Amino acid sequence: MSSIQTSAPGKVIVAGEYAVLDGAPAICMAVDRRAYVTVTECDAECHSVLAPGYSQTSGRFNAHHHGLEWLDGASGFPLLTAVWQELAAKPRRQLSIVLDTNEFSDARAGIKLGIGSSAALTVALVAALDMALGGGRSVDRIAAAAHRRLQNGAGSGADIACSLRGGVIVYRMGDTTQTALRWPADLHYALLWSGVSANTTAQLGKLAAVAADVSRTELGTAASAVAAAWSGGQVTAIISALRRYAAALRRFDDEHGLGIYDAGHAGLATVAESCGVLYKPCGAGGGDLGIAVADEITAIDAFVALVRDHGFRQMPMAIEASGLRCEGAAP
Repeated sequence: MSSIQTSAPGKVIVAGEYAVLDGAPAICMAVDRRAYVTVTECDAECHSVLAPGYSQTSGRFNAHHHGLEWLDGASGFPLLTAVWQELAAKPRRQLSIVLDTNEFSDARAGIKLGIGSSAALTVALVAALDMALGGGRSVDRIAAAAHRRLQNGAGSGADIACSLRGGVIVYRMGDTTQTALRWPADLHYALLWSGVSANTTAQLGKLAAVAADVSRTELGTAASAVAAAWSGGQVTAIISALRRYAAALRRFDDEHGLGIYDAGHAGLATVAESCGVLYKPCGAGGGDLGIAVADEITAIDAFVALVRDHGFRQMPMAIEASGLRCEGAAP
């Protein structure tokens, strides 16, 4: 029996959230929490799936031309269904599939960290199934399409791109290639976990109901300035551009009522100012992670010590240089 294991990293959006939906660039960094997929051919009567980190139950299913038939009263696994449909998968034998996203949860509370678990899992699953089916498919295109299907057409695709490539990238919707960026050695950062999971789909739904306005245009302009400053590589210019972007994000949040700075993020931004640190929520906001940046590590350390009183804590995550990878295959 042959077995294939693939993995892909999670991501954090440093700047450009929401603005990326209007064509502005987003700065994304892959983090060293990975989703693992194992696909094994077997002689069972049907396909099966386990998803540690997502569900305590297993699923058994048959595949037909019209979709997947879930057995034993299973409610199904939407991500697997979306990927299977985009691949039009017709494996020669039954498959045993394991989808492991344990590294994407807060170990203390068992809550998702909001670092792109579904995108990382989509990328790893498409790659593993493609290999099981003989290879040769466009993993980039299929993963992006499957994730759009999973999100009912919402989202920018930035998380898929970052999980595929790893490292730090600047991403624009519609671009087939992304520019790799270097994280400057003197740009110190800390990632803070709010303890609350945000609902990205709900946030995007709120935004879709609102017409473009001045604050939304300003957000896109500020995001472009961050990308330009980052390409220049000067830490002072990057922090200055991030500061302007964070201010534009606050105005955008206030005018659209998205609650991006809720769940304690607004309080942390105020504390950060007193430490000479810039702090902003990452991604959808209203929970999940935030990032603090400064050109002095001592300022970051002082800030992290203070925010413990606000219920946030630093998450030990580093930039993950590698994106999608094959962890192993056995004949």
